[in-house]
Amino acid sequence: MGESKTTESLYEPLLIPRIPAKVQTAPPELTLTSEHQAQYDLILEHFTKEDYVLPKVENGQLRDEEKFWLSFECIHRYMRATKWAGAKAAIKRLEETLIWRREFGLYDLLTPEHVEPEAVTGKMVIFGYDVDGRPALYLRPSKQNTEESVRQMHFLTWMLERTVDLMGPGIENLALMVDFADRAKNPSIAQSRATVNILQNHYPERLGRALIINVPFLVNAFFKVITPFLDPVTREKMRFNPSCVREGLFSSDSLMREWGGDCAFEYKHELYWPALVRMCSERREALMQEWRKQGAKVGLREWDIKCALDTDVQEKSNSTYEIPKEADIPADRVEVGESVAVEA
Repeated sequence: MGESKTTESLYEPLLIPRIPAKVQTAPPELTLTSEHQAQYDLILEHFTKEDYVLPKVENGQLRDEEKFWLSFECIHRYMRATKWAGAKAAIKRLEETLIWRREFGLYDLLTPEHVEPEAVTGKMVIFGYDVDGRPALYLRPSKQNTEESVRQMHFLTWMLERTVDLMGPGIENLALMVDFADRAKNPSIAQSRATVNILQNHYPERLGRALIINVPFLVNAFFKVITPFLDPVTREKMRFNPSCVREGLFSSDSLMREWGGDCAFEYKHELYWPALVRMCSERREALMQEWRKQGAKVGLREWDIKCALDTDVQEKSNSTYEIPKEADIPADRVEVGESVAVEA
């Protein structure tokens, strides 16, 4: 039997890959040394004091969404981002992001309705997962449909949050996929710096890899201009014009054809957008419910919450969604919405 390929267009996101039971143990990098554990304990103590309030804001008591965000892994990410400089440095960065999330409107302004005008052309989509289980966020600048504005940054942030929603157990970062095909318009330096600021300051340790294809001369020169604004760790994660399947970055059944995969993804806003909003909303609510069940406090482990949730979700999915029988789609991944035709 020859290689199997999907022959029907896909219009909706893919569900989170199931984590096999044999590897359902917390990633070793989340085990802290005694020194780092002492730092973590100080940070946890700071945010869990009965009288704690965010500095320099009105109504500074932490909301449930903020306590949920302040997970063990989140604190750990900020400790890594500050190069283990100590509890004080990590607390400063965490509080800056907590304040930014409020001021930027993550809990009220950034709704699907607010950012939807930016989404209608599919210039930014979440689709599939790399071989390490990272959700892939595709940026397609040629489909730009609006002028530069703060709403563009709102849309980027909203999509980053949805990508985080779709990270499975043990997954902390994403695969950023940028395609400059079809004479993409370069963003301004100011817009690029604003993007870098959001990613580096408020989503530290969230970039697993950044893959960039169809890089013309002018865009290559543009990247040389913005590269100094990137920290060395981020620069090391950037790859230009990779062969994603051959280099073992993606399996073909989870990668768009434009990137060398088998998925004939076609963006139809009326199908993709409500599916993404529904999927992420339901998952976010389920995560919050499990967080409340486990104590509703700062410092709970994302690993414990997601493992408890995804076990239930995957058991239910066997009866809720169609799972193709052929080997081209692993048994540990199912799709929402459109069924997939498979041929030998």
